[in-house]
Amino acid sequence: MLGLTACDEATIRQMDAEYAARQAGGAEAASQATAVTQAPDLTRYGETTDNGFRVKAIPVAEVPPEFLRQEVVYRSREAVGTVIIDPAHKHLYLVTAPGRALRYGIAVGREGFGWSGVANVTGRTTWPRWTPPPEMIARRPELERYRDGQAGGPTNPLGARAIYLKTNGVDYGYRIHGTPEWESIGKDASSGCFRMLNQDVMDLYTRVPDGAKVVVLNPDGTLPDALYLPGKTVNLTPPAPEPVPAPPPAG
Repeated sequence: MLGLTACDEATIRQMDAEYAARQAGGAEAASQATAVTQAPDLTRYGETTDNGFRVKAIPVAEVPPEFLRQEVVYRSREAVGTVIIDPAHKHLYLVTAPGRALRYGIAVGREGFGWSGVANVTGRTTWPRWTPPPEMIARRPELERYRDGQAGGPTNPLGARAIYLKTNGVDYGYRIHGTPEWESIGKDASSGCFRMLNQDVMDLYTRVPDGAKVVVLNPDGTLPDALYLPGKTVNLTPPAPEPVPAPPPAG
């Protein structure tokens, strides 16, 4: 990782040139962050209490530094406030200024559960209730006891916060959420949702309003031109409404 002293103008110019070359080459891609402008603040990962629940400390010495929240140089055409998820590198970026982003570590979908596309934040909640979908219960019968939902709390799989996503107004069941399983961050571990450390999702929750745009990159880092779900592709452009026939002329 490059520290602040190494993030000089030459580094920025090089990143700009590389980004421009990728854009000129055809498929649009989001820039890989290569310079850290602010190292992780490890004190943010200590134990705390939130809404009456204990949030355990993260053993930061056991988490690779790249998966801890930090400010980075990041070139993107997306507007400030956009969330960009890079599943291949297990990173979530929040664009904070032109050429800058906050980067968080995430866990992504296991093989066969990954997806890419564009969505919008349509709701956020603290200590969310978790209800496993029927297909998950079919795969894991021990979850039958949660068919009607598991109350929010420290052992709930959604962790301390959930950010709900929809594409073209449709809820495909995907969320950005916390997790009690901190060791899963940086891995292919979920059923398609994006897990974050509880301390990180609590931070992101305060920064991302309802309506924010969320871009989930393709596996090769390019921008998606459709919603690519497991076994299904959905056009990102809503179909045009059917034309309304003109009324007959008055007789």
